[in-house]
Amino acid sequence: MLRRTTRLALACATAAGAAVLVLPAPAQAATVTVSTTAALDAAISGASAGDVIQVRAGTYYPTETLQSTANGTSSSPITLKPYGSETVKIDGSSLPSGDWIFKLTADYWNVSGITFQNSPDSAVVCQSCTGTTWNNIKTVDNGDSGFTLTGDATVNNTVRNIDSYGNYDAANHGENADGIAIKYGSGTGNLVTGARMYNNSDDGIDLWSFASPVTIEHSWSFGNGQNRWSDSAFAGDGNGYKLGGDGDTVAHVVNNSAAWDNEGNGFTENSNTGAIVINRTTAYANAKWGYYFATGSAKLGKNLAVSNGSGLVSKSSAVTSAGNNWDAGISTPSFVSTDASTTYNARSSSGTLPATTFLTTGSTTIGATMN
Repeated sequence: MLRRTTRLALACATAAGAAVLVLPAPAQAATVTVSTTAALDAAISGASAGDVIQVRAGTYYPTETLQSTANGTSSSPITLKPYGSETVKIDGSSLPSGDWIFKLTADYWNVSGITFQNSPDSAVVCQSCTGTTWNNIKTVDNGDSGFTLTGDATVNNTVRNIDSYGNYDAANHGENADGIAIKYGSGTGNLVTGARMYNNSDDGIDLWSFASPVTIEHSWSFGNGQNRWSDSAFAGDGNGYKLGGDGDTVAHVVNNSAAWDNEGNGFTENSNTGAIVINRTTAYANAKWGYYFATGSAKLGKNLAVSNGSGLVSKSSAVTSAGNNWDAGISTPSFVSTDASTTYNARSSSGTLPATTFLTTGSTTIGATMN
């Protein structure tokens, strides 16, 4: 591995003649290409602001958590990505029990295009991070939640076009493994967009005990909480969007997203009494309620609930409800398709969700647009 460095020369003139004092300066940003697990570990732990870490094609098997406390800056982030268009997987099957694959306690990293799989515990954990961007990563078949933001001072992080699926915590019979977990922390400006969270043992996305508003948009959550692991004591909840818990009162926001075929509720406050905003979403064929907001003061607008096991909506008298298909005078448009097979297709070349007619209606006023 090569790293370019610079030295700053300081020339000092003296009456006796000229003297040159050479002082070390911080390392200049480097582009580092790695092709072994040891080199990957060293590049991550030793990164500096502006570094670009390029990972060659292959599957990497770390024997300890890959982690860093090195900060980038807003103008010079640290970048971790595949080399060109190559396929990179980081596999946690050689890690000790309880270890994560990748942990950042750092600011201003851009991570893209990498699959994190088969961790004995959580796959990716970003703790008290600011300004990180996660673009087109996958977290697959891990032993706890696929992707996690946690800790106070979790600020202005963006999770874009993630696929997180098949995560299951056997030790707890599926009770904890979410597709995305934004839990036990606080901080503003966190965004999840274009996510596909499916077939996880617990919830699609879980905002348990996160004390600041999170925005979720253009995302799909489906097939969560089903016992795909033949666990006789299975305990997964299976909510599509779990938007609170542990006594917090937080106005999370969900726009233009969909939940279907989950074993719990499509969208639930989970005892969060804050003014949660749910706008232009669709809940279809979830085993419990399409929308469960029975204790709080949520604002539900232009949402569409169809064929959910417990009913369209359970809402308290404090909920503001307008333009939803359970409200007076609002009709339920027909779906173009209820065949979900295309939702598993590959993403577009730019990483956006695959094109589908599933759950689309053509309406400009109600339900998710499914893109």
